[in-house]
Amino acid sequence: MVSVDNLTKSFRDSVLALDRVSFEVQPGEIFGLIGPNGAGKTTALRILSTILQPTSGSATIAGFDIVTHPAEVRRRIGFQSATTGIYERMTAWEIVEYFGRLNEMDDATLARRMEEVFGQLQMNDFRQVLGGRMSTGMKQKVSIARAIIHDPPVLIFDEPTAGLDILVQRAVLETIKHLRSRGRCILFSTHIMREVERLCDRVAIVHQGKLLACGTLEELRQQHEQHDLEELFFKLVT
Repeated sequence: MVSVDNLTKSFRDSVLALDRVSFEVQPGEIFGLIGPNGAGKTTALRILSTILQPTSGSATIAGFDIVTHPAEVRRRIGFQSATTGIYERMTAWEIVEYFGRLNEMDDATLARRMEEVFGQLQMNDFRQVLGGRMSTGMKQKVSIARAIIHDPPVLIFDEPTAGLDILVQRAVLETIKHLRSRGRCILFSTHIMREVERLCDRVAIVHQGKLLACGTLEELRQQHEQHDLEELFFKLVT
């Protein structure tokens, strides 16, 4: 479903943000990207979401090349970013509905999905709250709702629980687990090792643009002779 081959990205100041990164993600799988700040995780996710173009290498999503067929890729993904803003003068309902219409959903399907997603993410109590009056947790839920409203086969979550309280975190993680159970292909970036252990089927550890390790948690533990994931992570990046 997602195939990444020697993906490389350098910026004008010669900083190599990604250095020949390769991996694949299958339907019904949560693939975790973990690494310290500046490791290249967000750059990789933005390239896969067609926001940035790679310097070299290639990637396909659902069989479509991210460079030569970006519109087809965008139709098949949902992208939630921690840095994406919320429209301050639109309500939660209006924002999610707007993104459904951008994805050319018909009225009946959109109405059904709106009710389904708002219930799933426990958003009905603030569906008429304006973006400018939302809490951090509300905004994060809206960001996730607009990413999944068109029910795409591939979902990309960039630190979806950052800054959230424990109750909202739980609702978000349960939603991601539910999406996996429905066969969705999920890329999941986080700093929280407990989330990785709870959710991820396979993990890639990235540092300074390089992919240092990739596999199931059990495979990584055996390869590096370290049972504790946090200790394994520090062993690789320091």
